Amino acid sequence: MADVQTPTEASLLSTSNPATEYTRSEPELQSQSKEAGTRVTSTETLAPITSTATPAPTTAVNGDKVSEPATLTNGTHAHAPEPTTSIATAIPTTPATTTSTSTSTSAPPPQTDEPKQNGKAVFSDENDPPLFSPSLISEEVAARLPEGYTIRPLRRSDYHGGFLPTLRVLTTVGEPTLAEFNARYDFISSRNDTYYILVICDETATVVGTGAVIVERKFIHNMGLVGHIEDIAVAKNQQGKKLGLRIIQALDAVAEKVGCYKSILDCSEANEGFYVKCGFKRAGLEMAHYYEPGPKSSYERS
Repeated sequence: MADVQTPTEASLLSTSNPATEYTRSEPELQSQSKEAGTRVTSTETLAPITSTATPAPTTAVNGDKVSEPATLTNGTHAHAPEPTTSIATAIPTTPATTTSTSTSTSAPPPQTDEPKQNGKAVFSDENDPPLFSPSLISEEVAARLPEGYTIRPLRRSDYHGGFLPTLRVLTTVGEPTLAEFNARYDFISSRNDTYYILVICDETATVVGTGAVIVERKFIHNMGLVGHIEDIAVAKNQQGKKLGLRIIQALDAVAEKVGCYKSILDCSEANEGFYVKCGFKRAGLEMAHYYEPGPKSSYERS
């Protein structure tokens, strides 16, 4: 699809005119510490080694008897089993040089949920899987992004990566805690055949654009599927780069790939020309009945 001159992202995202609906069809320590030729053993009981070894001859070292390695019938060597004794009785002549036989080691520090690199959270696919399969995102759309920009499915780590500030350009968001965000993310990810939320990131891996398509399952049209394109938002300092257009194109392609017979969205009459160029057409008038009292953003009033 050829690039089109879009209306300003601000007018696209925040309108006050009546909205019109548009549609388009288509993760032991044995501790062999040897001092002066004397072997110090663990206080744990060792299983005797069973072999056909001949008794090991002993030689004197500083008056102590030390066992020589036993020779097995196949020519290899093995240590003859040694009785497990306490250090006090095994080495009576050197009480001052006791050797610790503790096998305890310091546990490695627990891995944090948010590994950092240059002060920013870094996640891999293994511990921060995408919300849905990246293969659903159009490679053609991705290739048309500005240099250094990427488009991908939403991830849990985007809570810290600019996702919520980007949504605030569109409408009110509130101040969800990490726990609240994770609870909602878990719900959405458990229905990843219904919710497809994607983001565009700049060169610093910060989220600067987002949008969603929600798949509705119907009884009509042979149990048809309809994609509802929602929550298109672009950071204010990123507008004018056709990111909104790329988000619409990518979501439209996702809806088609998952089997929707059409995708629909709502917009103001002022933005009708933009969506016509995106392949949509007028298909009625949206009506809304709000239940929460209080002021609404221009997006919610439209």
